[in-house]
Amino acid sequence: MPIVVDIDVMLARRKMSVGELADRVGITPANLAVLKNGRAKAVRFATLAALCEVLRCQPGDLLRWEAADAEADGAPRPGVAAPGPVGP
Repeated sequence: MPIVVDIDVMLARRKMSVGELADRVGITPANLAVLKNGRAKAVRFATLAALCEVLRCQPGDLLRWEAADAEADGAPRPGVAAPGPVGP
């Protein structure tokens, strides 16, 4: 899936355990593990907001988009300009 979840990064930065984060956010450690390991199909905005509040971060610190095969074949993605020459 092209959406990568970086909760591990923020947990390490905040020196917080998965169990502590789950308790403070109000979700089970099992559900947090599903999200953390990238197996979740969806996340509620309320859960995302609670994660951001507890971890003191922005949603983009927890979630990022990573191209899978669009960059591999060199084809530009829809709506994204192809890179042009660099420099004068």
